[in-house]
Amino acid sequence: MLVSEIMLQQTPVARVLPVYATWLARWPTPADLAAEPAGEAVRAWDRLGYPRRALRLHAAAGAIVRDHDGQVPDTVDALLALPGVGQYTARAVAAFAFRARTPVLDVNVHRVLQRAVNGTDEPGNPTVADRRLLETLLPDEPAVAARFSVALMELGALVCTAVRPRCGECPVAAGCRWRRAGSPAAVRPKRVQAWAGTDRQVRGRIMAVLRERSGPVPESVLAGVWPDPVQWRRCLDGLLTDGLATTAGRDDAGRPLVGLPG
Repeated sequence: MLVSEIMLQQTPVARVLPVYATWLARWPTPADLAAEPAGEAVRAWDRLGYPRRALRLHAAAGAIVRDHDGQVPDTVDALLALPGVGQYTARAVAAFAFRARTPVLDVNVHRVLQRAVNGTDEPGNPTVADRRLLETLLPDEPAVAARFSVALMELGALVCTAVRPRCGECPVAAGCRWRRAGSPAAVRPKRVQAWAGTDRQVRGRIMAVLRERSGPVPESVLAGVWPDPVQWRRCLDGLLTDGLATTAGRDDAGRPLVGLPG
């Protein structure tokens, strides 16, 4: 559950599924992952994007082995103490893996709350106040509360969608304050995510070369992935700073080497 939740952050399910299956086949337990170098986690992350998540997942596995006898903790506070685990992930794992009564608030649930309870459709990120509101709506029985959270997510993802909500199929339409107000449309800014020519693209190309090689790679080889040397150097330095790559001495020709973290 922890692996899937971290992989699914900002990444569609279709892209995650094959990597997730391969990951669990190789590392079925936190101890299996923690026993390998962090660079292997980065390599196995493949092209999911935001590869720092792989480092955090590897670090979380180490913490689970060190502090929890290799078992994923079952409380929100203990999960939050793991590297790379935030409020949503901690509560999702606690609720869905361990049936804890805790509010699980993602963008889909937030949209349902905004419309059905608050009567507005204004875009925005979930807040602490939203999480407190959701907690007041949860059933008292923990297992039922967990199912309720799953139902809210499905309602937001499949029925109460951001564009063209299917109100005629909504089980709470009769009490929805937004509908009662005439379903006033919110002004939603168009989201355009640039990729071509960005540092993200350059970093991705460098990481692709490092993942494909079994050992360190000369910097001169990595430099061939991008024509702008200034941007390339900035991106390589960023990867080194983030711990996604590491310097590995020099080869026989005296060229600096770069590899995945050990």
